[in-house]
Amino acid sequence: MVRGMLIAFIARQHVLFVGEPGTAKSGLVADLTKCVTGTNYFQWLLTRFSTPEELFGPVSLKALEQDTYKRNTRNKLPEAHIGFVDKIFKANSAILNALLTLANERLFYNNGGIVQSPLFSIVGASNEWPEEGEGLEALFDRFILRYEIDYIQDGNSFDAMLQGAYPAQRPTITLAELEQLQFHSEMMVTVPQDILEVLRDIRDALRLEGIRPSDRRFRQVLSLLKASATLDGRDVVIRKDLIILVHSLWVTPEANERDIVRRTVQDRVLDPVEKEIADLTDIIRDLARSVDSSDMTDTKVVLEHSQKIKSLKMQVENIPNGNSYPEVGKLLSILDEKRKSLATAALGV
Repeated sequence: MVRGMLIAFIARQHVLFVGEPGTAKSGLVADLTKCVTGTNYFQWLLTRFSTPEELFGPVSLKALEQDTYKRNTRNKLPEAHIGFVDKIFKANSAILNALLTLANERLFYNNGGIVQSPLFSIVGASNEWPEEGEGLEALFDRFILRYEIDYIQDGNSFDAMLQGAYPAQRPTITLAELEQLQFHSEMMVTVPQDILEVLRDIRDALRLEGIRPSDRRFRQVLSLLKASATLDGRDVVIRKDLIILVHSLWVTPEANERDIVRRTVQDRVLDPVEKEIADLTDIIRDLARSVDSSDMTDTKVVLEHSQKIKSLKMQVENIPNGNSYPEVGKLLSILDEKRKSLATAALGV
């Protein structure tokens, strides 16, 4: 998710985080934006009673004296480089139209005049996906990257969070340096023909599954691929850059559609070992959720989970050259944590 935000900043695209309360969505955005010095940063929490003044500024009283309806946008979203809008799907129709234009064209209409906004990324956050029929489809489509955030699964990371084990110093980048990266990404990075062919193959495969991302979205993801290459210090897009598309090419937030997109992209991007790790990651995360929600007073349930954990641990340990993949250690840590919780439950039973 951190890499996704950095890529969005370089690509001048928007990113959405969806997750339960307390999953550090706002904390993640606030911390990362502090690393970019010299930017105008705007943050706001929407409710269903929010008014346009909260995001775009109040009406100027001096302008009203001259029979002019003009907003004072100082320190508001139209003058920000990075905007964070929490509970973004609470936006009402009065906010929505201006927000869509600002997000898509970086333009703000004020008193009939057109104001060019310096905005390069809106980060949206929500506790839930938008429901069909709420009229939010256009806003949802503006977010080229979308992430679902869960609670911490890895035990060591959970301990670090409790202890407040954060770096003493943050890395920083200036606005001018970020703009140089944006220029490099847009003008200097090339997308080879073989990458374009993979994109076409992904599009065709998704169509067979009934998933049809727009041509505009495919055009926009090129900026993500270029930004990914830039972030890694390259001027050519390579196959591994395509993996970010698992967070971009689905049209609706239905879990089944997201799974289809993930498998379609991974099958064409990852090598066999990486694919095995990705598959095991999904299985282990589902198992972890099942353990957390199961009745641990039931001996049969405890034994079934224990056997699954034992089998999965053997599969992870048998991954060829697994020590060279940091994801393997994280998976083993999650399995060990769940094994300990089951052992405690078994003693209670």
